[in-house]
Amino acid sequence: MPRVLLHTELNTLPVRAQVPVRVASWLLDSPRIGHAPSVKRIAGRLLKQPARQGVIQAQSRLGQLLCRDCGNTRDRRIGFELLRQAARAGDGLAQLELGRLYCQPRTLEPEQARHWLELAALHGHDEARDLLGRL
Repeated sequence: MPRVLLHTELNTLPVRAQVPVRVASWLLDSPRIGHAPSVKRIAGRLLKQPARQGVIQAQSRLGQLLCRDCGNTRDRRIGFELLRQAARAGDGLAQLELGRLYCQPRTLEPEQARHWLELAALHGHDEARDLLGRL
């Protein structure tokens, strides 16, 4: 099994390993082009290998991308697992996203939602606190 890397360890990777994650994050966060399906496809391809290697930031972003933007059940399941791995490693955004997903009617599991949202709230995510108030 690959070694799991924390966000802060991304900078300790060789530059060659950092580039795909940084470029994909830049593409997805860009307000002008980040919503285009072709850009999301490119970002997904860039994130795939680092996510397989255990880079938490890549797992989190790819998991979000697959869960939000893929209509395919298989891709959503893979995205869900990537988010779970990143959340277990302490990624606050992955914890928040998992909490959101567990609140949805399709995957409604209030106990799981509460667990992940409480962890995300500890990381300072206000949206997690709001969602906890609604549970």
